[in-house]
Amino acid sequence: VTTAQLYEQLNDVNHSLEKRVQYTQLILDDPSLIDNLLDILFMVDDKRSCRAGWVLEFVCKKNLLILLPYLDEFTSKIHLVHLDSAVRPVAKICEYLAKNIKIPENSLLEFMFSKQHKERIISVCFDYMINDEKVATKAYAMSTLYMLGKEFPWIHPELVVILERDFPSQSAAYKARARQILKRIKSKK
Repeated sequence: VTTAQLYEQLNDVNHSLEKRVQYTQLILDDPSLIDNLLDILFMVDDKRSCRAGWVLEFVCKKNLLILLPYLDEFTSKIHLVHLDSAVRPVAKICEYLAKNIKIPENSLLEFMFSKQHKERIISVCFDYMINDEKVATKAYAMSTLYMLGKEFPWIHPELVVILERDFPSQSAAYKARARQILKRIKSKK
């Protein structure tokens, strides 16, 4: 399947679980298609980039290690993604990466997930926190930053400043996640 063929097929993907699972399985059955999926995800002004993001999120949920050969491309381009429906799955994938670094069965991820990859994710997550993004994106970003802050100690104080500053003006969902993160950070001191 070429990028053009996958691009056409992604037209069938919608918000339904059935369609996302169907295309996730297509990618899992042929992991070389990740390259094509990323090409489409990074067509950042095209609505199908959102559909590619939805599928990639589901693929990473099932098998995060499938993304390893593409970490450099993924992390070097994620800052370009700007459509809300594509930003959310990108933020979720960043959260998956941060959550899974220290899990023993993912030792290959820990080995391949370089400092540069992490720094790119940290940068984009701070952008998500200070820009006008949807609550889900901010929630994934704050969780990612909290987890990566265990390795990069400067992150937690910066994250606390943002969470406390924005807390009064944010939604109930944002406040709930922010309370969790602030409690975790402060309980470590």
